[in-house]
Amino acid sequence: MTTASATPPAPAEWTLPSRGRVGMACLILTESAFFAIFIAAHLFYIGKSLNPPYARDVLELPVLNTICLLSSSITITLALRALRRGAVGTFSWLWLATILLGLEFLIGTGLEWYGLIYRDGLTIDTNLLGTTFYSLVGFHAAHVTLGLLMLSGTLLFVVLGWAGERDVERIDVLSWYWHFVDAIWVVVLTVVYVIV
Repeated sequence: MTTASATPPAPAEWTLPSRGRVGMACLILTESAFFAIFIAAHLFYIGKSLNPPYARDVLELPVLNTICLLSSSITITLALRALRRGAVGTFSWLWLATILLGLEFLIGTGLEWYGLIYRDGLTIDTNLLGTTFYSLVGFHAAHVTLGLLMLSGTLLFVVLGWAGERDVERIDVLSWYWHFVDAIWVVVLTVVYVIV
């Protein structure tokens, strides 16, 4: 009886991930830790404000803002697909749509804050709700602002021809940040507006 000796398959060659991907993953992990601290503080102080206004009386679910921000994850994904196909014009329009959806989110947040401050008297030093609300939602808004600056810079580089198909890897890594901002909003939305 003869047994055929099969040679084991060659091990797959392993390569290091790109520095951009590792760097962005580390940034997202770090920022997640910061958000976890703000979220834990907000959860700890829910319902502990001794003086009004209270969350259930002044906070309304920001439906339009949420739809716009979450939709921007779709447009940025479609933009990247277009860039991979070499459709730079389609990429530019979808990337611009992502920026405009993010901008609407920031404007909506600003209008919400205006109403909370001038109509309801909720400021950062009014009570515990004001302190944790503005800290957490403001921290998220700062991340949206940074993301919009990076997205706008990328669009400018693409329109001027300084970036394009050859930079799809870098632009993809940038999209990770935007997806993170969108995903963390779902957590913030739940903690701030749903659990009151």
